[in-house]
Amino acid sequence: MIYAFDTYYYEDHANTVCIAFEDWTSEKESEIFTEKTEISSDYESGAFYKRELPCILSLLKKIPLKKGDLIIVDGYVTLDNDGKIGLGGYLYDALEQKYPIIGIAKNGFAAPDSLRRTIFRGESKSPLFLTVKGADSDEILKKVEQMHGPYRIPTLLKKLDQLSRA
Repeated sequence: MIYAFDTYYYEDHANTVCIAFEDWTSEKESEIFTEKTEISSDYESGAFYKRELPCILSLLKKIPLKKGDLIIVDGYVTLDNDGKIGLGGYLYDALEQKYPIIGIAKNGFAAPDSLRRTIFRGESKSPLFLTVKGADSDEILKKVEQMHGPYRIPTLLKKLDQLSRA
């Protein structure tokens, strides 16, 4: 199973959503998990994970992960060639490196990262940025390219974004 997570922040709470789907080419989700949580920390530039990681870990308590499952986060797993990690890297460590974590970010990150891949989907001139821990980046890149939908953002990831804001 593939589990994709996104969190949207309101004034007094965070809304975290997970869409589960069977295959990279799936058009529809198998299940949706949601949770509203209190915001545990203010936004801190360069430390986004401090705010979002607790939300994802809390929602993960409702999901029976199994060997072979994959997790997608909206953001980065690795940030640079010096080993700095983003939200996905912290999640990978929090889950004891048992599940591959795939970061799909919409915005670029300035520091060079030899593990980062750029993906152009559909007719878009704007790329998505892929970082991965626990799996091969080039293999995952091919899978993300195959995700359902003709646009830059795959269908299920677009739906995930919309649900987190609802």
